[in-house]
Amino acid sequence: MARLSKVKVLEQCQVSPPPNSCSPDISQTSLPLTFLDIPWLFFSPSLPLFFYEFPFPTCHFTSTVLPNLKHSLSLTLQHFYPFAGTLVARPKPGIPELVYTQGDSVSVTVVESDGDFVYLSSNFPREVEEFYTLVPELASSSSFAPISNATQAAKLPLSSVQITVFPNCGICIGLAYHHVVADGRTFNNFIKAWASSSRLGDSSKVDVRSKPSYDRTAIVDPYGLEAIFLKEWWKRISSQGLALLGPRYNNGHSTNVVRATFLVDLAQMEGIKNWIIALCNEGNEPHPVHLSPYVLTCAFVWVCLVKSQENDLNHNIWCGEDPNYFGFIAGGLTRMGHPVPPTYVGNCVGFGRSMAVSKDLLGENGIVVATRAIGNTIKKLDKAILGGAEKWISEWEVMFGSELHVMVFGSPKVDLYETDFGWGRPKKIEDIGIDGAKAISLTESRDILGGIEVGLVLPKPQMEAFTTFLIEGLDAFS
Repeated sequence: MARLSKVKVLEQCQVSPPPNSCSPDISQTSLPLTFLDIPWLFFSPSLPLFFYEFPFPTCHFTSTVLPNLKHSLSLTLQHFYPFAGTLVARPKPGIPELVYTQGDSVSVTVVESDGDFVYLSSNFPREVEEFYTLVPELASSSSFAPISNATQAAKLPLSSVQITVFPNCGICIGLAYHHVVADGRTFNNFIKAWASSSRLGDSSKVDVRSKPSYDRTAIVDPYGLEAIFLKEWWKRISSQGLALLGPRYNNGHSTNVVRATFLVDLAQMEGIKNWIIALCNEGNEPHPVHLSPYVLTCAFVWVCLVKSQENDLNHNIWCGEDPNYFGFIAGGLTRMGHPVPPTYVGNCVGFGRSMAVSKDLLGENGIVVATRAIGNTIKKLDKAILGGAEKWISEWEVMFGSELHVMVFGSPKVDLYETDFGWGRPKKIEDIGIDGAKAISLTESRDILGGIEVGLVLPKPQMEAFTTFLIEGLDAFS
């Protein structure tokens, strides 16, 4: 095992929006959670890391770059003030809400690392523990008494930032934010606005797509889902206390676990598609309803994961009739049935859960089974994104309780590799949130048009098996 890197704290500060810039006429602003926000109360924070090449000494960064980064973050927070606010959660019948009070801020920590920047920003398998010093701290539910027994509301900060300098090599900008404040689209708008302000030095020149909308009436609840989800939330806090959690990873206890990134390009996706069509034609079966790059990549990775896990669990489980789940998030802007501004701040996504029998995924037509399962789920979401939504939380709890599941973080439709603070595009993006979560991350490829980067965290033996199945599969499809 490689020596773990060490970090030295250079600065700890709080960054607020400029005074009186968010709500000039009132001292406090609150945003109610919509029914699309409430399910995210059950999830751990998102933990993206952005690696940038920066071949300058630390003193150059702290004297010339850091002041601009903090100033541009402050200017950005005046538009995206919920990121500086708190989640206020109350016992039943209190409804959780996002609250920003003048003076609220985002915690920013600046550290210097003696770690290997090239190693950390590569694709090959790397020790997961090496990344944990790059993740900003964010208060979790363990910091508060269970609100079922509390007389006052519990408050949680919603985001934090850590900037790690690798002298003469690079910079890592790490963020932690609770998903209840933003889906991937909103976060993309926020990080792009910050980067644009940093690069251009003028918040008035921020990309117009990042000008936020806080119109909660854009999220229409025709089926009374808010009441259903709140009931689930109150049930959770009455038995377990505040459900928002800290990171899933267990810092210091993740030996023999590695992180790796794999690229699936358009030519390989086309090969997978042709193989699926050939198998269907051979068996006189209808073609799957969705053969998009997203579905093809997800189905292929799902099958490879199932094969790589077969030897790690009871063989009878994997070869039996037990359900194997694949969970993902579906964008709601084009599926809600009414206009939702693309600059809407909050969550506008649906939950998809596909299911297949384990032994079928392991069979000769496993790729067809996986593609059909995911495609059929997307078809249902396309037709009615809120169809069966009353079971979202309960069904996902069943999925998370099963050893036989995988879920997707991120989306290749969000162009995060275009996030330029003034030093060029990121060299690498990692999602630490997948650690310990039986999850994969999907991002658009940095260098290959139309390609998809797949991030995985697995025990070393399973990662080796997964790599073998992936390479052999791609060779077979070519």
